[in-house]
Amino acid sequence: MHLLSAMETYVQVVDTGSFSAAARRLRIGQPAVSKTIAQLEQQLGVRLLLRSTHGLTPTEAGSNFYEHARRTLDAADVAVTSTRGLSAMLTGRLRISGPVTFVRLHVMPHLADFLAAHPALDVDMFLEDRNIDLVEGGIDVALRMGTQADSSLTARRLGQNPRLVMGTPEYFSRNGHPQMPQDLLNHQAVIYDLRGGGSSWEFRQGKQRAAVTVQGRLRTTGMEAVREAVLSGIGLSIMSEWMFRRELASGEIQAVLTDWALPPIDLWAVSPSGRATSAKSKAFISFIEERVFGRPPENRS
Repeated sequence: MHLLSAMETYVQVVDTGSFSAAARRLRIGQPAVSKTIAQLEQQLGVRLLLRSTHGLTPTEAGSNFYEHARRTLDAADVAVTSTRGLSAMLTGRLRISGPVTFVRLHVMPHLADFLAAHPALDVDMFLEDRNIDLVEGGIDVALRMGTQADSSLTARRLGQNPRLVMGTPEYFSRNGHPQMPQDLLNHQAVIYDLRGGGSSWEFRQGKQRAAVTVQGRLRTTGMEAVREAVLSGIGLSIMSEWMFRRELASGEIQAVLTDWALPPIDLWAVSPSGRATSAKSKAFISFIEERVFGRPPENRS
């Protein structure tokens, strides 16, 4: 039994949740997968998987081995790619997570190009506005917005985007255009109620500061819900320009108080600490840098 190959088989079994699905990914027969796992358990002297009618679940030892196996495979991937050079073909599976609306607007429209550039690479995309546990989810790389305070993660800031006060022309026609931050107290706000949002904001204009706590009948933990509410005229919102970029360009959404600045929002690529950043993850991060920021990452200031 080749240990590295057995690790890859085991990781695929855990990722897919079944021998048959892992066999399809690996393009081998299911009996070969079952035999490899049995040999691996025998060699390690522990049970790695619990088998039931509901599927396969890693034991405590199996979960520990899974994490070590993934790190070993990532390190091997980095070593091979470094030796072959950047032109080496990327293979296997890349597991990505990111905010629902950001991914829908700024990643999915370009993903076909990424897949075409790497025809032997498969992608699992997990969309969630809340931050998920990367280790538990087996995530290779996650896109996250806002301040990154989790020291257990390896984080790379990809760039910033301004926050703006935005609403439809019809909303502002009915309710007036705020001229000062304090005017927002007379408006309905659609409030994004997760970290990076909220109702309290500090505006800046030179040396001037203006702290405002906006009010609104609708609070939501989904960026997609904020977008739909603002587009339907329920109220204005304070969000990143990323969330309404196309509508701002078309005039469907207007930004107000643009002579006042709000704290910008950061976009990060994060991965579990202690795991070598694989060539697959690096390729995806470079893809995001080029498509979102419009220039190769090495040329960014």
